Amino acid sequence: MSTAAVVLSVLLALAFTGAGFPKVTGKAEAVKALARMGVSAGLTRTIGALELLGALGLLTGLWIGVLGVAAAAGLALLMLGAAGYHIRYRDGLKDTFPSIALLVFSAVTGVIVATTL
Repeated sequence: MSTAAVVLSVLLALAFTGAGFPKVTGKAEAVKALARMGVSAGLTRTIGALELLGALGLLTGLWIGVLGVAAAAGLALLMLGAAGYHIRYRDGLKDTFPSIALLVFSAVTGVIVATTL
């Protein structure tokens, strides 16, 4: 696996661990941020769990490349949904940008990992 694929996978895993952990643990700020868009506490925890599983998949993908590609694709789809929610609720760029950035970052990581298989 290329150095770029490893670096991107690790950075993306760190980002999603940081995003997912507060949701899974039910941190008030994370729950409140999604609740304003109609996302229940249970769905917030589910989203957090998917983010953490995606991060684990990216790290496992360092040894089993196809798993890294699948994890990156899954995270990109998750962020596509997140961006859609933000756009639907007419959030400004400040609130929508992180989802879009992680969507792009996930897609690029998936493509780079896939090309190193």
